[in-house]
Amino acid sequence: MLAKVSSATVVGIQAAPIDVEVDFAVGLPGCHIVGLPDAGVKEGRLRIRGALENCGFKLPSRRITVNLAPADLRKDGAAFDLPIAVGMLCAAGVVAPGTIDDAIFVGELALDGSARPVRGVLPIADWARRRGRAKRLFVPRDNAPEARVISDGCAVFPVSGIPDLLDALRDGVPRSAGQVDQIGDIGDVRSKECLPWGRARISSSPAAPDMVDVRGQEVARRALELAAAGGHNLLFVGPPGSGKTMLAQRMPGLLPPLGLEEGLGTTMVYSVAGLLGGRSLLRERPFRAPHHTVSVAGLVGGGPACRPGEVSLAHHGVLFLDELLEFQRPALEALRQPIEDRVVSVVRARRSIEYPADFMLIAALNPCPCGHLGSGLRTCTCSRAGIAAYRARLSGPLLDRIDMHVEVPAVSYRALSEKAPGEASSDIRARVVEARERQRRRAGDGPMVLNARLSGTELDRVAALDQAGHRLLEKAVSRFGLSARAIVRVRRVARTIADLAGSETVASGHLGEALQYRALDRPVDG
Repeated sequence: MLAKVSSATVVGIQAAPIDVEVDFAVGLPGCHIVGLPDAGVKEGRLRIRGALENCGFKLPSRRITVNLAPADLRKDGAAFDLPIAVGMLCAAGVVAPGTIDDAIFVGELALDGSARPVRGVLPIADWARRRGRAKRLFVPRDNAPEARVISDGCAVFPVSGIPDLLDALRDGVPRSAGQVDQIGDIGDVRSKECLPWGRARISSSPAAPDMVDVRGQEVARRALELAAAGGHNLLFVGPPGSGKTMLAQRMPGLLPPLGLEEGLGTTMVYSVAGLLGGRSLLRERPFRAPHHTVSVAGLVGGGPACRPGEVSLAHHGVLFLDELLEFQRPALEALRQPIEDRVVSVVRARRSIEYPADFMLIAALNPCPCGHLGSGLRTCTCSRAGIAAYRARLSGPLLDRIDMHVEVPAVSYRALSEKAPGEASSDIRARVVEARERQRRRAGDGPMVLNARLSGTELDRVAALDQAGHRLLEKAVSRFGLSARAIVRVRRVARTIADLAGSETVASGHLGEALQYRALDRPVDG
């Protein structure tokens, strides 16, 4: 007997439909899975047989063929255990074929018949909602919170195992569930515009480190506020212990909360990566800080299974690279395309996958090999040639893509011992939200574009320079050798400075402050 069951897999962060065909035929007993399965899928035949037998279902001694269509798409993982088991039960006459016509099944099985969570359920739930005839989605109970995020016409059936599944197919309600869960804790976000920042918050975020702990460093604090307001990339340059990492770790507390569309996009990436941990929709902006030994695939994505990298896990959040020049050169150079395009294209022999990577880059490095160039506390022992060679490890094209590079000097004992605390993150955040609201209003009915994403044409429209501004920028280009890309980034920062000041136009004073945040464009002293 032949049975057909609907399932799905994930390619990038998009779901792809998979038809699971199970055939019982006369021949030597055994189970064969075809359709480009990987080792994890092939091993499923042992898990499925053990799960069914431990739940009281003995498979007939026949030749079992399982086909995963389309046959030219590579299938990986253990998410096909549940649909294959349903197909076997249907082919054996335990489950009536008509009960699964409008259902999609995803899940891994343990040997005792219980269902284990799998990756990528949120993209599959989104696809199931958009698919016309899919009315029910059966997922492991631990995946139910993320499956409920998206609504409209597709009911979620969280199941604990095979007995639960059979009860749901027979009675319409799983044995362990008091009611059928309808997807839609927050409604169908696909049909909504991204809400204004203040109202788009889903719930309060965990407490982040507060700027009130930072003493001194007024310039670095100002740069951090500008980066948060405009979405700019930021590089801190300073000796060890000056507070570079401390400042970067406080960025999440300055950023507005995730909007609904942003939260859904970030949650999609974490669902595919298997990092949701039972959560539904991510509430806080991600802050990723990979170690400097990270590989290229670990940073930008890829590997044998084409998994999302750190730049995608930082989607709509912050990617912090501490000790920037200790990272491998190929890994750093791989950041150039994601910073510009906001997506990562991972190309392999059999597939090409795109992951979103709209992140804010914050990096930190020492000013010289010994770390004490310009410090008032210790003497630098590096030669000018040594300093130049050290900084040359950061390529010009990558440096061009960083909007601000700011010096973070060592803090004196007097400043550290002062009783007066610094300004709180909540106060800075209020100004950041107000500045972003101005950017949203400028967009009108279109999608909001942060200042850090403005094109040259948009800059000419919203950040036109007067004659004084043009003369100042011309002098800066002549003196520091700014590239065309650096000029655009300086103008973007100036637009953000004007937004924080409540100005509709960009004055030469705003442009002058923006030029101050280009520390590595100036000649090396010492």
